[in-house]
Amino acid sequence: MKNTINKIDWKDSRNLTALVDFYELTMMKGYMDNGFKDLTAYYDMFFRKVPDGGGFAIMAGLEQLIRYVEGIKFEEDDIMYLRSKGMFSEEFLEYLKTFKFRGDMWAIPEGTPIFPNVPMVVIKGHVMEAQFVETMVLLSINHPSLIATKANRIVRAAQGKSVLELGARRGQGYDAAIYGARAAYIGGCTATATMMAERMFGVPAVGTMAHSWVMLFPSEYEAFKAWAASFPDNCTLLVDTFNVLKSGMVNAIKVFDEVLKPQGKRPNGIRLDSGDITYLSIKCREMLDAAGYPDCKIIVSNSLDEYIIKDVIEQGAVIDGYGVGERLITARSESVFGGVYKLSAIELNGQLVPKIKISENEIKTTNPGFKFTYRLFDKDLHKALVDVICLADEIIDESKPYVIFDPIHTWKKKKITNFYAKRLQVEIFKDGKCVYECLSVHEIQKFCKEQVNTLWSEVTRFENPHNYFVDLSRKLWDLKYEMLSEHVFED
Repeated sequence: MKNTINKIDWKDSRNLTALVDFYELTMMKGYMDNGFKDLTAYYDMFFRKVPDGGGFAIMAGLEQLIRYVEGIKFEEDDIMYLRSKGMFSEEFLEYLKTFKFRGDMWAIPEGTPIFPNVPMVVIKGHVMEAQFVETMVLLSINHPSLIATKANRIVRAAQGKSVLELGARRGQGYDAAIYGARAAYIGGCTATATMMAERMFGVPAVGTMAHSWVMLFPSEYEAFKAWAASFPDNCTLLVDTFNVLKSGMVNAIKVFDEVLKPQGKRPNGIRLDSGDITYLSIKCREMLDAAGYPDCKIIVSNSLDEYIIKDVIEQGAVIDGYGVGERLITARSESVFGGVYKLSAIELNGQLVPKIKISENEIKTTNPGFKFTYRLFDKDLHKALVDVICLADEIIDESKPYVIFDPIHTWKKKKITNFYAKRLQVEIFKDGKCVYECLSVHEIQKFCKEQVNTLWSEVTRFENPHNYFVDLSRKLWDLKYEMLSEHVFED
């Protein structure tokens, strides 16, 4: 069910145009000085490694990027600041006064499972425009994709039990807390503790009490009784301030009996925030059931992640929901997504000229040219088989078998039959105008769950996941290795 609370317009009131690496401006001036102002260039954003050794990542942050691109505008104080640097000509500053993004953009929709080297965002435009947006492309996509990926891992570890995002106070700044809550919801979390995320995006906000509530009252019993009186329809009590089994649970059940039951109300739950949560959850369940509250939920928190959740489930814990804070909102186990933004082609005299970056580290050698990616699905099972990165003018013929091969170990080949192909990148901007209708965060979460279900279990497992195939089309592979062969240097 969609959240029906009236949302505020989450368009950022800050003008973030100047949130760029300074070298983007110096390069732009250099392009103008060298006659490249109107040169058309193509850039790809992609990542090289799935965080946490996982089998896949989750795309997120696209709507944030769209809103930034639509709002690009240099203010007069921006121009004055740049003039004060003494590095930029008046011609360049005049250009910036009317600067905006007028190019084209394609991107993979939010919630889609993604794999290394597949372009997440593709940009075509005048080189000065395409270069300028580099920082915000990376900033808008990297962090949300990291958090959505981490959240999805945690949600899958919870095996259908609810996961609440509780990390705002541990987030690395307020933007990380707010946009991280949105990304966590895309990844599958059921709610957040961050109220602003509900106001801005419609992510359900929830909250109960802190230990300070219990400590403020003369006794734990009086604290619980006051809470139940204030929230009889949604009473969840934090039972670990002193002693879970000898104090917290005894007082909670007493309050359920004395305050809620006479009103015909049922308790919503109890929360554990410390101790051996497996042992305590089992004992709490026994006490609640014996007292006549089998419907009272047990929620646990306390520095959880996918590995701890997996372990406590295997140990027989009786838990209805997990509150996950710092290890989710900071992606503590691997805090960098690692997306990069690379030039892939330019246009000269009406012809597309591919570009390649070569490195002694093979993973850093880029794929040249203007490209899109097709995901091939089994026609009967609707499971994803392979991603094929193709040049933009290629179309995969679904009526014929398609041979894939490892781009490095080219003798490893496989013939794909009985499949259908779906292009992953969709058009976002055309000539500077947004032509994409963003989905609600609830629709994105649903889409994400559906798309993750198209992956084989071998890809989604936590330990040693299957290496999902990301191959190059034969045409792209030939182009890449032709370009590599042109850059052979003698010792």
